[in-house]
Amino acid sequence: MAEKPSVARDIARVLGARRKGEGFLEGNGYVVTWALGHLVQFAEPDDYGPPWKGRWAFSQLPMLPEQWKLKTGRSTYAQFQVVRKLLNDSVHDRIVCATDAGREGEHIFRLIYEQAHCRKPFERLWISSLTDQAIRQGFGQLQPGTAFNGLAQAARARAQADWLVGMNLTRAYTVHNKVLCTIGRVQTPTLAMLARRDEEIANFVKSYFYELVAQLAEGFAAKYSKDGQTRIDAKEEAERLHRQLEPYKTGTVVKIEKKIVRHRPPALYDLTNLQRDANRRFGFTAAKVLEYAQTLYETHKLITYPRTESRHISEDMVGQLPGILERLEHEQAPVALERLRQGHRLSRA
Repeated sequence: MAEKPSVARDIARVLGARRKGEGFLEGNGYVVTWALGHLVQFAEPDDYGPPWKGRWAFSQLPMLPEQWKLKTGRSTYAQFQVVRKLLNDSVHDRIVCATDAGREGEHIFRLIYEQAHCRKPFERLWISSLTDQAIRQGFGQLQPGTAFNGLAQAARARAQADWLVGMNLTRAYTVHNKVLCTIGRVQTPTLAMLARRDEEIANFVKSYFYELVAQLAEGFAAKYSKDGQTRIDAKEEAERLHRQLEPYKTGTVVKIEKKIVRHRPPALYDLTNLQRDANRRFGFTAAKVLEYAQTLYETHKLITYPRTESRHISEDMVGQLPGILERLEHEQAPVALERLRQGHRLSRA
């Protein structure tokens, strides 16, 4: 089961599953279906019935589910029925979770698996690239689904925390203010940072400072410093120092310090750093960068999985790097390739 139809089509093509069904592809002994993203999610408070259903009130709070209910959205219900039937049929006894290799991908599959009341064991396809080679290699190295139980539990805990914070505080603030106020674990702190920055800009008071710079021989410049500070707040003080130092036409070098500084090459991009650089260089919004990255990953197969917090590659990809670098038409590609050939160790995730 893949996370999206486009990924399912790529996997099905590699596996030889070319016959189209309603919500799946089959052939060569495989059936490939998809989840349409969050096919199943935690139920809303109203779905639990009284006392949480109906008009919001402080007396309902806090809402702490004893048993977490799941629900399927109306727009995705038909696809869930397809997936549920395939997971539980008597024809296939082997399930492969092929959702995105990350916390959210794991969470998406586990909720569907739970809501479908499936009891079959499953294996995990864990790949960070959608090239044909990566898919074939991944299916040759399937891992037990139980190996990712910790990741699934972390994802579930985060989703439950989002629910508890969002549902309870949204109702509390809305009842208090008598107008809808949506609160979120990520949304609200982010909004607070924007509001704080906007307030700082509104209250900013322009101020001036001064620096003294001596232009010496051969284009060398020396900046006046006292106690490590070069800025002088008062213009009168800057002028006084200038008058005091101006008669001295020569200076004496009393100390020279030399040191070798090694700068490590920058790490690979994670999504946050990619969004930051693309915004600074091209003016792209975070949403637009994610859209482009997803297209490069899913459609063009030019980058690895973009929704990641890691800035490293997995060890199983090291062998692919020389071939990738040989295809790069960049002046630094030969340098990087030669370093790989000389056996330089790469950072490990």
